[in-house]
Amino acid sequence: MTTTKFNSAATQHVSPLRRVLAASCIAMLALVSQSALAQNTQNKVMRIIVPYAPGGPIDVTARLMAERVKDSLGTVIIENRPGGGGNIGVDAIAKAAPDGLTIGIAAVATHAINPWLYSKMPYNAATDFAPITQMLRVPNVLVINADTARRLNINTLADLIRYAKANPAKLNYASGGNGSAGHLAGEMFKKEAGIFALHIPYNGGNPAQLALLSGQVDFNFDNLATASANIKAGKLKALAVTTAKRSVTLPDIPAVAETLKGFEIDTWWGLVAPAGTPPDVVAKLNQAFVAALNSPETKTRFASLMAEPVANTPEQFAEFMKQELAKYERVVKASGARVD
Repeated sequence: MTTTKFNSAATQHVSPLRRVLAASCIAMLALVSQSALAQNTQNKVMRIIVPYAPGGPIDVTARLMAERVKDSLGTVIIENRPGGGGNIGVDAIAKAAPDGLTIGIAAVATHAINPWLYSKMPYNAATDFAPITQMLRVPNVLVINADTARRLNINTLADLIRYAKANPAKLNYASGGNGSAGHLAGEMFKKEAGIFALHIPYNGGNPAQLALLSGQVDFNFDNLATASANIKAGKLKALAVTTAKRSVTLPDIPAVAETLKGFEIDTWWGLVAPAGTPPDVVAKLNQAFVAALNSPETKTRFASLMAEPVANTPEQFAEFMKQELAKYERVVKASGARVD
């Protein structure tokens, strides 16, 4: 009996101690597990999928952003997935795990134009993505061959419109291809101005620009960054930029909207994650990239590319892309452009 009582007392005494030790061990294991998990997360590499080839303005700005956010987000690599007018890379973004480790570029082509150009799309531009922030916009510019401008006495956008109306079917314009930004800007301009000019598509923006410089075509809508060197050299005459307001980089060039009210068409791109990415993850990404976009270093670098940074909220970027998708439905259908 004495032994039994002793064992019972010992059991009663040791049992709470064991419970305390067990709880302490569990807590320690949890801390170790959380530490390992945090370290593992930090060691994971984020990637930004760029749906275009290396070296272009979208690729350059994406790499700039990757460098700017490394202190807050860790290592960020760029993965180029060109092809299909941007559709291949953007489809890879849509189908990535919604964990915040894979994000990518959404551009005017991939999220506003292509859905109306292609009869079959691998992704839904309206529902398959979680917007993070717009990155920038690059004005397009209506440029005319300088010799042509002198010969026809065209010094302003109003002069061009008057000449076109007085000389039907005598003007033509180049673009980088059917459905390109230059083509759609040209068709929108013709409609708003009430004029006709023959569209001549080329296989890319560079051949279209060479055709303009050589006088084979009369005018085109080009990217301001691409055209600026020839504008400054006097080979091309800039008549108007296509943004709603004048560009801060070349403020002497008027906007088309100053002559044709409401005209606005420009090149833009931003960052999106796959749909289903948790809102808190999207908010963290937005905070990091908006801070990077607002830094003086970024603004200076973008200015050298004739680009204007645009930092906004996920909700604002979502609404903007919704409006752009609706706008380009009208523009593409009016142009009759198809690529398949």
